[in-house]
Amino acid sequence: MKYVSNMVASFEKKLAIILMFAMAVIVAAAVVFRYVFNNPLFWAGEVSIFLLIYITFIGGSLGLKYKTQASVTLITDYLPEKINKWVAVLAHIFMLLFMAILLFYCFTWIASSSVAIQRSSAILLPMWIPYAILPIGLLFATIHLISNLFDIMQNQHIDREIATNLHAAAKESEE
Repeated sequence: MKYVSNMVASFEKKLAIILMFAMAVIVAAAVVFRYVFNNPLFWAGEVSIFLLIYITFIGGSLGLKYKTQASVTLITDYLPEKINKWVAVLAHIFMLLFMAILLFYCFTWIASSSVAIQRSSAILLPMWIPYAILPIGLLFATIHLISNLFDIMQNQHIDREIATNLHAAAKESEE
């Protein structure tokens, strides 16, 4: 599962780079066309919003992969290692259940006839295309969550060892 998660993360990184570059070019072109040529690009705002939404969902999925989301660890920092491991397993199971519910409703919603007829206002893009990032991002996040869950279950020590090493390195640098 780690291999699949790494492959998905590699794809996500490349896609995020492309989308960020495209968004930067579109926004820069929109500014130039509006203020230099006095002829605004009517579609630039809408496309950049869609790109930003795609980048956000891809970034959220990558955040789960690399465990970089903000978290409150006040209680788990004081738990014994074995209990902390099972709390992490339980938390991942709850997140996976939440992802499954969201994925079910996303697929149901996007497959509905009301979404099939919707079009964006500026470029008349079928709205299922911008909406498709919801199940795609959630599916990628689910893959990363499953991989992280397997890692937690296989390893005796979870991220506390990394934190201990960081604290030790910080104390050494202070001295």
